[in-house]
Amino acid sequence: MNETVGAKPTVFLRDYRPPAWCVGTIELEIDLDADATVVTARTTLQQALPGVELRFDLAALELLEVRIDGRVLAAAEYRLDETSLAIPGVHDGAIVQTCVRIAPARNSAMQGLYLSGTREHGFLLTQCEAEGFRHITPFLDRSDVLARYTVTLRAERARYPLLLANGDADGAGDLGDGRHWARFVDPHPKPSYLFALVAGRFESIEDHFVTAEGRAVRLLIHAEADAIGRCGWAMQCLKLAMRWDEQRFGRCYDLDAFHIVATHDFTMGAMENKGLNIFNAKYLLADPASATDDDHRHVLAVIGHEYFHNWSGNRVTCRDWFQLCLKEGLTVYREQEFESDVASRTLRRIEDVRLLWRAQFSEDAGPLAHPVRPDRYSEINNFYTATVYEKGAEIARMLGVVLGRDGFRRGLDLYFERHDGTAATVEDLLAALGDANERDLSAWLAWYAQAGTPVLHARGHHDPRRRCYELTLRQHTPATPGQPYKQPVPIPVAVALYGADGAAQRLRLDGEAGSDACERVLVLGAESATFRFVDIESSPVASLLRGYSAPVRLVQDSTAEELAALACHDDDGFNRWFAADTLARRLFAQAHAEGEPDAHLLSLWTRCLGAMLDERELDPALAAEMLTVADSASLADSLVDVDPEAVHQARARIETALASALEARLLARYRALHGDGGSIDSRAQARRRLRNTCLAALCRADVRHRVLAQAHYAGAHNLTDRLAALGVLLSVRDAGVDAALEGFARHHAGEPLVLDKWFSLQATEADPRACDRVATLLAHRAFRWTNPNNVFALLGAFALRNPRAFHRADGNGYRLVADAILKLDAITPQVAARLATAFGAWRRHEPLRRALMHRELDRMRARERISPDLADILARSLAAE
Repeated sequence: MNETVGAKPTVFLRDYRPPAWCVGTIELEIDLDADATVVTARTTLQQALPGVELRFDLAALELLEVRIDGRVLAAAEYRLDETSLAIPGVHDGAIVQTCVRIAPARNSAMQGLYLSGTREHGFLLTQCEAEGFRHITPFLDRSDVLARYTVTLRAERARYPLLLANGDADGAGDLGDGRHWARFVDPHPKPSYLFALVAGRFESIEDHFVTAEGRAVRLLIHAEADAIGRCGWAMQCLKLAMRWDEQRFGRCYDLDAFHIVATHDFTMGAMENKGLNIFNAKYLLADPASATDDDHRHVLAVIGHEYFHNWSGNRVTCRDWFQLCLKEGLTVYREQEFESDVASRTLRRIEDVRLLWRAQFSEDAGPLAHPVRPDRYSEINNFYTATVYEKGAEIARMLGVVLGRDGFRRGLDLYFERHDGTAATVEDLLAALGDANERDLSAWLAWYAQAGTPVLHARGHHDPRRRCYELTLRQHTPATPGQPYKQPVPIPVAVALYGADGAAQRLRLDGEAGSDACERVLVLGAESATFRFVDIESSPVASLLRGYSAPVRLVQDSTAEELAALACHDDDGFNRWFAADTLARRLFAQAHAEGEPDAHLLSLWTRCLGAMLDERELDPALAAEMLTVADSASLADSLVDVDPEAVHQARARIETALASALEARLLARYRALHGDGGSIDSRAQARRRLRNTCLAALCRADVRHRVLAQAHYAGAHNLTDRLAALGVLLSVRDAGVDAALEGFARHHAGEPLVLDKWFSLQATEADPRACDRVATLLAHRAFRWTNPNNVFALLGAFALRNPRAFHRADGNGYRLVADAILKLDAITPQVAARLATAFGAWRRHEPLRRALMHRELDRMRARERISPDLADILARSLAAE
């Protein structure tokens, strides 16, 4: 339910002040019940700033009692309102005790303590980031107040046989009335957002891990009985992550047990609560019959991400929520490196960049643009964004490129050593990285402070007489809301030069000694600079931003022939894909502007990809990515007055042209790639990825190939192949597709995660009629408005990943989603706000759609009662530029 109306007051970074009160210890006694949980908190306070009144944060609590040093306070001795409890006259060292009652079963917002599932069969759990702890008990609910927690849980044994909280177990027993208790002590100080508890009926799997420091750790994953059999892969991933973090970053685990709990009702992907991670089940449960290859890789990545937070987020947390990127951006980078080391580095990098371009670049180009470290916010829940996570990770990656692997490790070691057990800032991280490497990294603060995507212009010139190659780089960053003027940022540009024979050249800058290096990292720190390479005999082909060394838009004066050469021969897998993608984007631009792509450019592109298909030693996953044209949203990113239907048609033309030109090769490769069954090893996954890409292309080339898709679907031994074939049948409107869809739903009834994929498959069909299908599916028996996974699978997929249908010219897609947002805002405001970001780019569309989107934004804003979450998104979306 909504608890407040309209946007919250704006909070500014410049107004940060250290806490006037700190907490040494907090003892929580929690008597659990779905309808009426009673929470008693005893807090030992330390006054940091004399003369400042004690003020606890709170939300949606029934206050039963307040005590100071054991004395019960009369109501006149404190002030209580909807958001705070103020207690005058509290002395340094006082023990403040509060007792409150809360109703988890009525907490549909899923902040604080809430019920997952039904009263009869559900369980209780918490979500406290960012400001959920105040929904549990009055407290100094800010990230720079760290305390040591002792938690005692009491509950009915039959209903809640498993009781868990952060820290190490410190006793359990029977209360003699059908109830039992358990106590947990966390020896590490932590902020309130990392508090967690879980109570319910679970099955468990257990394993063990011995750290490099010799600590024996129990590893436990808890899930409901029908799901526990799908947790084995997650346990393998956890052990991989623990060992990798020891070897790569020297970080060992620090408690006696590590618990993970799965839930289907969660607004986020997972939560890194100290020693008690809570996971959205979609990122924990996996087997070949009920999860795709991508799901298995997501489990690997998210398990790693949450575990790595034990140091980058928990042991060292963020001073305030403006520093959110400090824990999230850094940890995303660590997660990316983990998956790159244990799986495919090239594939992970391509996927990360596709996501960056699709989600973050578009965010940077619209009214919701904000710096990686914002300087203000109204609702912090709305800043868990692609900018904070993905662009934040790119900054960490750039620092890793500039400092080198060993230098970055030295700096991170110093950061953890200096700030262990404290709340840190971006400046603290940069200081540690710089001090460990004797470098001044203060210029990098501009990356954290400026919104917008830098544009990097690159121009090369070869001088045969002087045997040198000059590379001129120039940067500028477009204006964003509230930031009309931008300063240059440090941009690391990894460079290789290829000769006419396709061989990489040795690179030596003018004035340097000789070098055998064939790749160099140039750092553009000013608005422009020219770098002169010497001993370059002939005009080279420049491979720039290798590995995507900086999150910028590259504008390079490459010819189509040079791009084709890189797409065929570059030894950097990412840049090979990058060159092919750039060719495809040039073709799209021509098809969009002129109706048809240039014949010569199309021939170069298709010949290049045809030759690539013949390379049997090439990673099949890379081949699949090179054959995949960027999605419509990404292709439209550089356009003004966007017409999504015209974008779709132009993209379809070049996709069909590629498929038709390569039809014979695609069919041969499709037939050669078979027999992997349900194996989830990376090679089998890569083969399936390419085979399914070939299948989709063949059906674009000639719909008669749908017989292959029918056989593919019928003979599938894993969910990856089955869903891929079903998607192809849907795209060609096969006569039997509706029956196949119904059969799929019947077969997987009772498997909510699989049905979510079924919802998404239909919601993302690139056909305007998908809007009507989504409207019908909202009434499906498997869809629950109270379940965020259902909402994102159906409505989120439609609004954020199906531009052709969402942007239907009649406005029905906008009305459908706006109606859903208003309904969701009364249930789970965070979900409603996230869905509302689909309207953020309304100004970039052609006049008709622009007016229709604006109308829906105004209609939502005019609603009498909306949450602060939604009010913030609407206000920023509609703000004058």
